[in-house]
Amino acid sequence: MPAGNLVQYAHTRGITTLTLDSPANRNALSSALVGELAERLGRADKDADTRAVVLGHTGTTFCSGADLRDPPEPAALVGLLRRIVTLRKPVVARIDGHVRAGGLGVVGACDIAASSARASFAFTEVRIGVAPAVISLPMLPRLDPRQAARYYLTGERFDAAEAVRLGLVTAHADDVDTALSPVLDGLRRSSPQGLAETKALLTVKVLQALDRDAEALAALSARLFASDQAREGMTAFLERRDPSWVL
Repeated sequence: MPAGNLVQYAHTRGITTLTLDSPANRNALSSALVGELAERLGRADKDADTRAVVLGHTGTTFCSGADLRDPPEPAALVGLLRRIVTLRKPVVARIDGHVRAGGLGVVGACDIAASSARASFAFTEVRIGVAPAVISLPMLPRLDPRQAARYYLTGERFDAAEAVRLGLVTAHADDVDTALSPVLDGLRRSSPQGLAETKALLTVKVLQALDRDAEALAALSARLFASDQAREGMTAFLERRDPSWVL
């Protein structure tokens, strides 16, 4: 799909919906998608009629993580996460499918996340020889530390109920829109100034992490992706086989 068509933009009753629409790679974070999503978020931030932004997806995958064939520069991913966190409008993730690796960083940067029961989640970085470096900037301030350690280190898949328990997801229901309905109603009833200033209060720790650690974690990510183990891990993933270190 050509650049410019990877993120769909719609607006209804104060809610701007940005829909990840890159089915060829399961909405992976390619350099093109990251750039387009950042641009669309900036457009929504300037729109006086936008009370909040809903970030959704086509297909059965919200985001499969970094596009291994066209990965974004770590600095570009940091920029996208910062854009979500510093947006004056609340950003709500609407998850009705699978979320992996870097996609979890996008969810973590959002202010609220609603999920359907069919969603699944996994920090799969360790299984291809890298670490959840950049995505930890919004993630670690939000997650229960002991549970973060388990899922970071094992790459295990977990469901929507567990995602709520960890602090990754706000609410879940069999139908994601059932979970989302009271959230959107509340946002529509809230003043633009009240939302902006309250969001600023809530994101202090995440912004502190971004300001303090972004450069170091972007460098770590770049170093790991260039390593021999990561090359083996990514090749194995693309070839649909186990990497050489699996026992």
